[in-house]
Amino acid sequence: MDKIKIKNLEVFAKHGVFPEENTLGQKFLVSAILYTDTREAGLTDDLTASIHYGETCQFIQHFLQEHTYQLIERAAEALAETLLLNTPRLERICLEIKKPWAPIGMSLETVSIEIERCWHTAYIALGSNMGDKEGYLNQAVHALGETPGCKVTKLSSFLVTEPYGVTDQDQFLNGCLELRTLLTPEELLNRVHQIEQNAGRERILRWGPRTLDLDIIFYDDLLLNTENLCIPHVEMHKREFVLKPLCEIAPYKRHPGNQKTVYEMLEELKIS
Repeated sequence: MDKIKIKNLEVFAKHGVFPEENTLGQKFLVSAILYTDTREAGLTDDLTASIHYGETCQFIQHFLQEHTYQLIERAAEALAETLLLNTPRLERICLEIKKPWAPIGMSLETVSIEIERCWHTAYIALGSNMGDKEGYLNQAVHALGETPGCKVTKLSSFLVTEPYGVTDQDQFLNGCLELRTLLTPEELLNRVHQIEQNAGRERILRWGPRTLDLDIIFYDDLLLNTENLCIPHVEMHKREFVLKPLCEIAPYKRHPGNQKTVYEMLEELKIS
């Protein structure tokens, strides 16, 4: 990924733990590495095909002067997220905020915070076999799209499927969506659980009936196995009701573990 670098932009703003810092203000130095694809701009000499660093500097200055935070950690987090949400073509940002006049009663050059944040691509499976099934799935798609730091970029059709695990229950309606997100895997898990609960989901019987079921299938090419979360989903390769709608929107997405594409896993499942 190409980089546009901004180094030590001076901004006078009012961030700090002490009241006088919030009133009188002080100088901050902001550096940013903007990760984007500059190929088109390099070939066409068209500024709209890149990121306008002058406008970005003005945005940074305006944001830091319009808001007041106690911690530069909070200032950096909020600024990075706002830049990612509002800057077309920006995929990743490395942001550093330096505080050269930190009031600690000792001589130092600067105190700084440096963070790196970026857009991630997640794939989420949706299912329902109670009540207004299509309504529950559409509700989940809307809720994810309205979640701060999330954009639904692709959505499969909804498919009627037979129940899995516990077969003595109504047919399911299943689908998959692609999500661009700034949330971490754990934050995304908490959000999908919240959406399930808002839909009246009750976890009584494993593989039992549910108003809404949301599973994180992929998150970038991450391999993660914790007490609460396994990515990729541990049984996705066994589930046609996941692979079939997923194949509609991401047939050539590779499983980071077995390196097989979604299409290949679906074809293997059909003949097994």
